[in-house]
Amino acid sequence: MSTPTGAPQFASWSRDAATLTRRILLHWRQRPASILLELLFPVLMVVMFGYLFGGAMAIPDGTYTDFVIPGMLAMTMLFGLESVVVAVTSDAARGVTERIRAMPVSGVAVLTGRSWADMLNALAGLAVMVATGLVVGWRPQHGLVPALVALGLLLWLRFAFVWLGIYLGLLLRTPESAVSVQVLVWPVGFLSSAFVSPETMPTWLGAIATWNPLSATATAVRELFGNPTWAAHTWAADHSVLLAVLWPAVLTAVFLPLAYRQYRSLAR
Repeated sequence: MSTPTGAPQFASWSRDAATLTRRILLHWRQRPASILLELLFPVLMVVMFGYLFGGAMAIPDGTYTDFVIPGMLAMTMLFGLESVVVAVTSDAARGVTERIRAMPVSGVAVLTGRSWADMLNALAGLAVMVATGLVVGWRPQHGLVPALVALGLLLWLRFAFVWLGIYLGLLLRTPESAVSVQVLVWPVGFLSSAFVSPETMPTWLGAIATWNPLSATATAVRELFGNPTWAAHTWAADHSVLLAVLWPAVLTAVFLPLAYRQYRSLAR
């Protein structure tokens, strides 16, 4: 029986992607201070919002710590967008992208290697945040399986943001212009249910926050963890798990092919 032609191609593609992932991880090992600061920044946010502002927040059926930790877990997935954009633009500025393009490596393998490396980074960040939550008194209440589903939804959201970040990085190309991504990240993060319920906002602003993809994941993981949701009974709130699956799927379907097309267009 002859070997399907797709099998050797897949083996070559996956091997190249793994090699490029390893290159990124080795590069990270050379700058441990910046990686450590990146991991600790969400911890600082937990301290700020949980301890400085938490006393002013009255949460139905729970504490603000129980409410904000799942929101911060979702925010951590969003914060990774900036690091992906900076990494992609830095590679382009140093000529790394052009050198890789000159090699017999497919664009799919290059972009997949970047996404794999960032997902490993996301796992590390998620582990740090979960450990921080446990230290400050947060606990999942619905058992192991729902908690694992919640973590899976968080990583699914990060996967979508990875492809958005890769596309923006290839589009912007310079580290200086990548700073502008903060203008996108912070409004998206705060205009959500990560820190407060949309029902406490003005009606028009609350509607935007309710349909924010970050809100869908934050509300879904609160439900799966058994933490207080502090959400009105809107369709989006009542179907948050469904939206937490669909929103990242839509974002990935849009930005993954756009990222690949933008990478191919670099040679033009």
